[in-house]
Amino acid sequence: MRVLLIYPQFPRTFWSYEKLLELIDRKVLLPPLSLVTVAAILPQAWEFKLVDRNIRSVSDEEWNWAELVIVSAMIVQKEDMLDQIREAKRRHKSVAVGGPYPTSIPHEPAETGADYLILDEGEITLPLFVAALERGETHGTFRSGGEKPDITGTPIPRFDLLDFTAYDAMSVQFSRGCPFQCEFCDIIVLYGRKPRTKTPEQLLAELDYLYDLGWRRPVFMVDDNFIGNKRNVKLFLKELKVWQETHQFPFRFSTEASIDLGQDAELLELMSQCNFNAVFLGIETPDEESLAMTKKFQNTRNSLSESVEAITRSGLRIMAGFIIGFDGEKTGAGDRIVQFAEATSIPTTTFGMLQALPNTALWHRLEKEGRMLGQSNLNQTTLMNFVPTRPLEEIAREYIEAFCELYDPERFLDRTYRHFLIMGAPKCKLPSKPISWVELRALLIIVWRQGIKRSTRWKFWHHLFSMMKRNPAVWKHYLSTCAHEEHFLEYRQIVRDQIEAQVQDYLTEAERLKGQDVAIAPSSLMSR
Repeated sequence: MRVLLIYPQFPRTFWSYEKLLELIDRKVLLPPLSLVTVAAILPQAWEFKLVDRNIRSVSDEEWNWAELVIVSAMIVQKEDMLDQIREAKRRHKSVAVGGPYPTSIPHEPAETGADYLILDEGEITLPLFVAALERGETHGTFRSGGEKPDITGTPIPRFDLLDFTAYDAMSVQFSRGCPFQCEFCDIIVLYGRKPRTKTPEQLLAELDYLYDLGWRRPVFMVDDNFIGNKRNVKLFLKELKVWQETHQFPFRFSTEASIDLGQDAELLELMSQCNFNAVFLGIETPDEESLAMTKKFQNTRNSLSESVEAITRSGLRIMAGFIIGFDGEKTGAGDRIVQFAEATSIPTTTFGMLQALPNTALWHRLEKEGRMLGQSNLNQTTLMNFVPTRPLEEIAREYIEAFCELYDPERFLDRTYRHFLIMGAPKCKLPSKPISWVELRALLIIVWRQGIKRSTRWKFWHHLFSMMKRNPAVWKHYLSTCAHEEHFLEYRQIVRDQIEAQVQDYLTEAERLKGQDVAIAPSSLMSR
């Protein structure tokens, strides 16, 4: 079987980092770990080619070569996934689909022409699909029936199928699932509330493979919550520390975790010793009432600001997620998010309006209350897909202003500076490495743009020299974080323009339908 694996395009989002990637001559932030894992689970006698459409298009030669096309996507990639299904069927190819989007909304790819729906987790459903092919079946839907696989049997992903030159970081996964019950999150719907982990030996074998293939750049642990099973993750980190030391620390790690990381000093110490230098935290909002409403109770048990400080002092740069639009939210939520980010000096913040994702507790509650208006679209330029408890235009206005304030050049530089001043030094001895041409070029561009061209140049130089004097162990990390503003500076204007246009369309339509009992779906306005 000749299998063409296609990873659909992402729309332009906060996470696309185009301007930042241009600086370091990369195309994409992270590779499609899902598809290289699928390729490892399928029969190894098959032939595979992988095309990441965030890098390039599928060639005619690749289309003609393929006997079977497999496409995997998240909800945010849905438009391009459907386009690839149509193109494959136009070329008379059999198409199989899987991933979070088809698992959550299977009827859409099915109606578009997909022959096989390989849903839920592939360790269970891919063997069912292969068996169906061997029986000669030309279509089918394969589900796990609620069973969650033991991922200690998951094979090493086929990293050899990837174009390493295109990616800024590599992806590996230690665990699936999260123990918490956040109402808006689809992770616990897709992967359950009991975190399942690989063995330390298993993940170290994956790192060995990456090492042997020549990878020497950052690695992102894509776990839903890296510390969901603290016992197992500590056992793994103790083994990883030895591996890193033996291999002279070839990888720098980052991951995402729950805020209770700040209460576990041993875990923070181990992460720093293994050369973790960044973590994404789902803070969502500083409003405790909203956190309780959405059942994110883990964020209410300890001081958010104290947890952020503890994590920063351990040597981890914090990336934080914030959401506006929770039920019962009071006016000024956007300002409170900005104030919290400023008070805790968090440099990088993802920020969006709340979306009700398919099959989540939030989705079911809003459907029962008759408040759902459309499907979700996880993008920072998308309005809410349900009727909020305060005026949509008020939420949108606060969102725009908060987003723009967070990435005001002066505010961003000051916040990043304060963050790195308190950051702890790495607790591992990293070998010195010569600067590459790509890194030197990026450095020169940043110096030109932020140190000479912009009005914030004096602040840029003051902060940089002060950092080199006051916390010299982190100045390179600090400078690379300053470079993130290259992306956000442009993206904040995109957010303003697109959201304002959608709100205006929404208000115009509302005025036209004034007096009629008609609900207007904000999601439908995206096509106008």
